[in-house]
Amino acid sequence: MRFGAAVLRGYEDPFAVEEVILNAGPADGEILVRIAGCGLCRTDLAVRHSAGRSPLPAVLGHEGAGVVVETGGPDTGLGPGDHVVLSFDFCGRCRSCLGGAPAYCDRFAALNLFGGRPENAARFTDGAGEPLAPRWFGQSSFAEYAIVPARNAVRVDATLPLELLGPLGCGFLTGAGAVLNSFGAGPGDTVAVFGAGAVGLAAVMAATAAGALVVAVDRHPERLARAEQFRAVPLDATAAGLPGRIQRLTGGGAQYALDTTGSARLINDALRSLRPTGHLGLVARLRTALPLEPGTLDRGRKISHICEGDAVPALLIPRLTGLWQAGRFPFDQLIRTYPLADINEAERDCDAGRVVKPVLVP
Repeated sequence: MRFGAAVLRGYEDPFAVEEVILNAGPADGEILVRIAGCGLCRTDLAVRHSAGRSPLPAVLGHEGAGVVVETGGPDTGLGPGDHVVLSFDFCGRCRSCLGGAPAYCDRFAALNLFGGRPENAARFTDGAGEPLAPRWFGQSSFAEYAIVPARNAVRVDATLPLELLGPLGCGFLTGAGAVLNSFGAGPGDTVAVFGAGAVGLAAVMAATAAGALVVAVDRHPERLARAEQFRAVPLDATAAGLPGRIQRLTGGGAQYALDTTGSARLINDALRSLRPTGHLGLVARLRTALPLEPGTLDRGRKISHICEGDAVPALLIPRLTGLWQAGRFPFDQLIRTYPLADINEAERDCDAGRVVKPVLVP
């Protein structure tokens, strides 16, 4: 079958929406999905800076949602017409997967970041028949259709706004999962969120829904205003004495802090803002050494990296859609939709901070 997709051919090239060819249908354990919408995530854009580790040309996109068109084999657990959100891929067989931690799958990088599954790769080509890189995050959903392992598709209620649900598979899953899974935050807890982008604002909404007191730190006034709408106390990241201000607001320090910025200065401020035994989670990929200042890890404080919100997508995505239906996780307020043909405009708006979460609609 032939369909439109956004192809990235060079690390500095714009995306080009072109015709691509799928030379075979879903194999055993796979599904063919007609994409209704796909979030544009900074992980997609980071391919431009991957030093050649992500093979091109490729179709990116890993926050897809759509309708199942066809299934491969009898054991996918899904059928034509099912509405699904697509999340990250995992092997399902390693110790982490069997232990309920698929985000730490032994094959996570190979399956998601650096080209995907090699088997049957040549069945996905450009219009001239030249192979495209194997599936990005198991999906490559900047396209009208995607072939996906059934294990990373989560069935959702058909009454939900399907074209908006894709970011629940990664960006919103990461921020909300950090709060609900990694921290286990609840009523009476205090959470400081550093960086009020898509991941950070999802964390703010989840913490508020859990009954925690939330402080949001960012340098952009419009993002702080958005965090305040979600009942967070806004703080300017450039203000002096930031850790002391957070300690006073939280009555002695935050129990939990989440950094989405990767800034060494803010990471140190986040550690100093914690109460004794507090926990700082990092979700951004650090690209340089992280210098920790003396005293930041005293008194039982700890720091850890959190991948994909420590989520089992099949459990967390229904929880988040349920919170949205109850008016307690209004993720749709962060989204602006673009036609897939306008993907380069969406990328520019994302880089410039003019949009929190772009979603591309084929």
